[in-house]
Amino acid sequence: MNELSSPTPEQLRRTAVVYVRQSSPGQVAHNVESQELQYGLTERAVSLGWHRDRVVIIDDDLGLTGSEATNRSGFQRLVADVGLGRVGLVVGTEVSRLARRNADWYNLMDLCALTNTLLADNDGVYHPADYNSRLVLGLKGTIAEAELHLIRGRLAAGRRHKAAKGELKILLPVGLYYDEDGAVALSPDESVRAAISEVFSRFAELTSARQVLLSLRADGLRLPQRTPGTTKTAWRDATYRAVHEILVKPAYAGAYVFGRTRGEKTVEPTGRVITRVRAVDRDEWEICLIGHHEGYIDWGTYLSNQARLAANRRPTQGEAGGAPREGSALLAGLVRCGRCGRSMQVHYWGSSGKLPTYACLRAAREVGSSEACQRVGGRRVDEAVVSAVFEALEPASLAATAKGLAEAEAEHRRGLLAFEAAVERAGYEAERARRQFDAVEPENRLVARGLEAAWEARLAEVARAEKALADKRANRPVSLSEEETAWLKRAGADLRAVFDAETTTMAERKQLLRTVVSEVTIAVDPETKTAELRIFFEGGAVVSRRVVPPRKGWHIPTTDEDTIELVRRLAEQYDDTRIAQVLSRQGRKTAKGLAFTRERVNALRQDRGIPAGPRAKAADKAADGTIMSLTEARRALGVSDRTIYRWLRDGFITGVQLTPGGPWHLRVDDELRAKVVPDLPPGWVGLDDAAEALGVARQTVLDRVRRGEMRAVHVTRGRRPGLAIEVGSSEHRPARLFT
Repeated sequence: MNELSSPTPEQLRRTAVVYVRQSSPGQVAHNVESQELQYGLTERAVSLGWHRDRVVIIDDDLGLTGSEATNRSGFQRLVADVGLGRVGLVVGTEVSRLARRNADWYNLMDLCALTNTLLADNDGVYHPADYNSRLVLGLKGTIAEAELHLIRGRLAAGRRHKAAKGELKILLPVGLYYDEDGAVALSPDESVRAAISEVFSRFAELTSARQVLLSLRADGLRLPQRTPGTTKTAWRDATYRAVHEILVKPAYAGAYVFGRTRGEKTVEPTGRVITRVRAVDRDEWEICLIGHHEGYIDWGTYLSNQARLAANRRPTQGEAGGAPREGSALLAGLVRCGRCGRSMQVHYWGSSGKLPTYACLRAAREVGSSEACQRVGGRRVDEAVVSAVFEALEPASLAATAKGLAEAEAEHRRGLLAFEAAVERAGYEAERARRQFDAVEPENRLVARGLEAAWEARLAEVARAEKALADKRANRPVSLSEEETAWLKRAGADLRAVFDAETTTMAERKQLLRTVVSEVTIAVDPETKTAELRIFFEGGAVVSRRVVPPRKGWHIPTTDEDTIELVRRLAEQYDDTRIAQVLSRQGRKTAKGLAFTRERVNALRQDRGIPAGPRAKAADKAADGTIMSLTEARRALGVSDRTIYRWLRDGFITGVQLTPGGPWHLRVDDELRAKVVPDLPPGWVGLDDAAEALGVARQTVLDRVRRGEMRAVHVTRGRRPGLAIEVGSSEHRPARLFT
């Protein structure tokens, strides 16, 4: 001990802190001697000259590791008191009790050196401002940090070595357990095995985790769950997380996996270090022993399930994929660009939003262009692929149908196992609750009432399980007799009719195609717009098809006769552009639900032999040119379109339309021009004033103007432009009921 290491009166006036820490809750519970040794350091501070009342014990960090300081409130409190100059001595059994990280240790030493604070352990007393003391303390801190690294390394290597042999006991999911010999085995509970097997069976049928969840909830089937660290199994309503965990955990496929997750550290803006657990990809698993134990499915089925789940993920914007949904594009997620090899996306258009188009946009977006790599209409591509699929299936359709019907009964019997196990389990729980109720003394009503309620709940669960079983048995598929089976083999079944049936949903049609087709590549000729298709089947076969673009107006011949007759009448007055505008205003569509355009109107006229317009009839045009369009009338009168529409509504001007939504034909003669004046004539008043003066409504005044009983003009200037009425003298006005 040198001079700097000897306590000074100033240091003795401060407090002496005894820092107590153990690294884990297990050490706190079992290593009692270490606790007593650390708490006994109080006597060490007293022996160095501190009064017992000035000795403070900080034991907030019992059970916390010393590798980080951010999660140790006691250490942070110690550092704060040292920095404020309140501490004269810090006592610990060894440096590793204070910190096992050099950054935290040197920070504490620097603060002690600045505030003239001593550090003491079992070996001596040190002053961090002294070179020799700082050298010794630095070496001790380095050794403490290295020791932690070595301990962790040895433990991790031992665990990895044992895991490589499949002997390290890991947390098993529900449905698996360690038997008396320490081997992984299937759950002895038949109901648990049946429930888990039902999840895999339904996923094989429905190919979607969400659809499995919905079907389990519809049938009232519950799933087993087990809290980690316990052996008791609880039955709860199916959730998406529970279904997904059963489908993704490799232990159910008989594989022993170690290292499926990895810890990652991030620093928050506050400086706090956060450790998160992230699942890694399958090729990054440290250990994977296939066939380690008996599973519910084989490894091949597990891999295909993972591929199906990955394909079902909702694609990000601009990407293809996802589970089969109700969109009208049958090949969503299966189409690949024949030029760049990227997945093509589906876009819906049309007034109904149901007309599909396959477009490759990702390559264009990567280079910042708005043009698609290629684009092709979806309906004709879908028809070509569906036709090729059923051509390929036709030779095997009879055998496949017969086999499917033969397996339907066996599949139904297998599906009953989960329901029967649920009834058996519910009956056992109800009987157990009854025995508990019978065992209680009748006088102990406080306990009896609770047991009676539990018994009633178990009985209700039995009734629910029995009803679900009865419903499942009622849905038993119809079995065919030998004569019917023989007839089926002769006559067969029209799979195309089932595919096109109204009761078959779009999602079911897509599932059927995905079981047969793995991918479709499309290459569009930019000149001829012909699409070359290559259809890849699951078995490895490849079929080519060519889809030619439709001719303009291919959808026109089936347009309704009413629309065709209207086009015939409009063509006598207007060109194709104006006709398309009129038809759009009336909400008329082509036979395929498309809006009319100039090209589609032209195709319709050519198909029906309707001559092109305009060719106005002589009777429809006045010789003096008084019949004008709305634009011509607006220019001739010097008013706006809005004003002319108001005149038409008020009856100030007359006009006709060939059809609702068509152009107006207005009569603009000298008499109408005389009614448009720049200033308000003397004795004329506005419409509201005229109605008030006459004691009638505005509409009544307008009706009289329309019948010619009153004169009206339109004023274009002044403070009150608009319609003006000649009211006349008071003796010509009608008498008012009230004055």
